[in-house]
Amino acid sequence: MGFLEQFVHNGRALLGHRSKAILLSGAACFGAVLLVQRVNSRREQKKRILEAQRRREKSFQVAERALLEYKQSHPMTNALYILSLSLSELTKQLQESALSPEEVFYTYLEKTLDVHQKLNCCTEIILDSFEQLKTIGSCKRGILYGVPLSLKENLLLKNHDSSCGVVKYLNQPADDDCVLVKVLKEQGAIPFVRTNFPQALLNYDCSNPIYGQTLNPHNLQKTAGGSSGGEAALIGAGGSVIGIGTDIGGSARIPASFCAICGFKPTAGRLSSKGCKSIFRGQKTVLSTPGPMARDVDSLALFMKAEICEQMVFLDPTTPLLPFDEGLYQSRNSLRIGYFDCIEQTPTSPSMTRGVQEVKALLEQAGHTLVPFTPVRILDMAELMSKGALADGGATFLQQLEGSPVDPVLHAQVAMYRLPICLRKVLAFILKPFVSFPSDCVNDTIAQWRRLNLDVVLCPIIGPAFNFCYCGKLMSMVPHSMTYNLLNFCAGVVPVSTVTEEDERNLFVLIGLLQAITGGVGLPVAVQCVALPWHDELCLRFMKEVEELVKKARKDEGANANGKVYLIYDFH
Repeated sequence: MGFLEQFVHNGRALLGHRSKAILLSGAACFGAVLLVQRVNSRREQKKRILEAQRRREKSFQVAERALLEYKQSHPMTNALYILSLSLSELTKQLQESALSPEEVFYTYLEKTLDVHQKLNCCTEIILDSFEQLKTIGSCKRGILYGVPLSLKENLLLKNHDSSCGVVKYLNQPADDDCVLVKVLKEQGAIPFVRTNFPQALLNYDCSNPIYGQTLNPHNLQKTAGGSSGGEAALIGAGGSVIGIGTDIGGSARIPASFCAICGFKPTAGRLSSKGCKSIFRGQKTVLSTPGPMARDVDSLALFMKAEICEQMVFLDPTTPLLPFDEGLYQSRNSLRIGYFDCIEQTPTSPSMTRGVQEVKALLEQAGHTLVPFTPVRILDMAELMSKGALADGGATFLQQLEGSPVDPVLHAQVAMYRLPICLRKVLAFILKPFVSFPSDCVNDTIAQWRRLNLDVVLCPIIGPAFNFCYCGKLMSMVPHSMTYNLLNFCAGVVPVSTVTEEDERNLFVLIGLLQAITGGVGLPVAVQCVALPWHDELCLRFMKEVEELVKKARKDEGANANGKVYLIYDFH
């Protein structure tokens, strides 16, 4: 090799080594930058979460001081009596001035603070409510005059965050109240507390990295359900007489079932959803709707009457001016009721099945006609629900969680959404023999409904309350509730019984459910009442019928050690 050739060779080798060194140095620098960014991002996460937690704690402290001042000047308030009143009784006492808004407000505030300490169900006390209380006399004509009311955190409230458990939505206060809150304030209600939810709202547990896990009022080792779990826990423990949740797949009905209260999913569009925050914009296949949650059905009906008014339609012209049909709600004609106690290839706990069977017997004894009903194309609908709610395979869901720590209740879901597309296709191919692409599920269901000449349907709702972190692993149970969001039928939940020792023993044949709901003896059992779209009053009337028959059976039979009849829980 000549001198020139040797020189070129050595130069290339030197440049090669330098290039490698430069590339390695660059990669190291890039990695260091990424590491610094990640560390800074986590610091920012923690900072924003701590700020939100401090704001919550401050709201409790201010509320406690105000409560103490009130009690020092009003030592004779009969709290037990006030807490025992139903919403209908409470509104009557307030309208007649037998009770003042102040004593009712502070009674429920004290109860809420006590309940929250045990259940971690609230995200903040609404400090604006103290100012609203001072001027509430101007709303005495309102249907809910002087009634303290609880709100799920994703309902927009002026100057308050609605984070949905996602860190990037912290420190973004709303410019205005949602339509439902505006109407409620005009009707004299006082929103005084906001309640907890699962991160991103797409789970039926109730935990997020900002506010933590909400506990079930009937068993502190169980979840309160979700996504309106904070509402259900607070109302179930007596801290609120009426509240608003939202429901996209059972989000109001499932926690109502877990916590022994009544929850109602109206026909989507009957109540305004303007200002109800969701992290999934534009999703139209599986419809979400706000709905009331309370201890009894009459309270749900009174809430609907208060909301369905000209002002709601004025504020949100997309809602119909369809006045509440009081005559239909109060009617007591015999009904023709379809029923089923399980769904094809969908897990159903023994207590869920038993609850439907026992209520069916009560309805037949009362003179109603019960007709077997088989849900139409349920597996097709399960596929459509999955593809409709997460049409992008969960990409938006994961994108929304960026910058947030992922709560343990979401780990199973997040792991599924992060699977490579090729693996998902393999799984879809394996499952394909069990499902076919849906046709018109709504018309098919209505056609069967008409063939059987049904008024309403009685069916199971997910329950009893799960152990922590299992809800995200058992999405196969969701068709029990989400079907009626897909169909846009109205549906509600009524507590009817408690889990028995026999129910617990029968769990052992359901391996998939065993770990999720074992240890549930004594927990609430509920049933679901369903009606066609825009038949909300009929659905509520059916729920009322179930509620009254169960109470009558309880009264006739007394306390039943076997758990056949629902026992009313006393948290006062």
